[in-house]
Amino acid sequence: MVNKNLSNIKIEHHPFEPFVPDGAVMLMLGTFPPKPERWSMEFYYPNKINDMWRIMGLIFFNDKNHFWIEEEKRFDLPKLKAFLTEKKIALYDTAMRVRRLKDNASDKFLDIVETIDLKFFFEKCPTLRAIVTAGEKATDVIAQKAGVVVPKTGEVVPCSYAGHDFDLYRMPSSSRAYPLSLEKKAEAYRSMFLKLGCEV
Repeated sequence: MVNKNLSNIKIEHHPFEPFVPDGAVMLMLGTFPPKPERWSMEFYYPNKINDMWRIMGLIFFNDKNHFWIEEEKRFDLPKLKAFLTEKKIALYDTAMRVRRLKDNASDKFLDIVETIDLKFFFEKCPTLRAIVTAGEKATDVIAQKAGVVVPKTGEVVPCSYAGHDFDLYRMPSSSRAYPLSLEKKAEAYRSMFLKLGCEV
């Protein structure tokens, strides 16, 4: 039975389609996007103060602002999509429907109503061999589905789900609320990409 307090909170549906380039080898998963008023673009990690795209800029181009358009205060979406397609990186989130218990995107205050259909991704893209989660709640969802112990940040565990084998990498959150410098986050992600054989 739904808690009375929860029943009064609107359920939000995930606003973006999965981004799955042909031949994708890794699927990067957060938890759920922030509210639209915090978007700088209609795509994953849209908040201009989220550091995911600065992490990627540092790793692959030695420039944290590689994907940032300063005069327009937004990320360069065509450049991002071209980069992700080249590197064979798919994107989605672990929650398909949520309730926000507070007026923000913090994992602590997200009530997940429906989780990702992981089988869909493996059927759509059988080349996937790694799932990369950014944050505790996203990792919990995938670890529970795969029936494995939740890995510590920076660690990887082998998994199997719906007849598909993959490695689960738990990475630092790209939120600035996560207490780690941008450079240290980039080091952790660089190590993960190298393990996956991705040229950086």
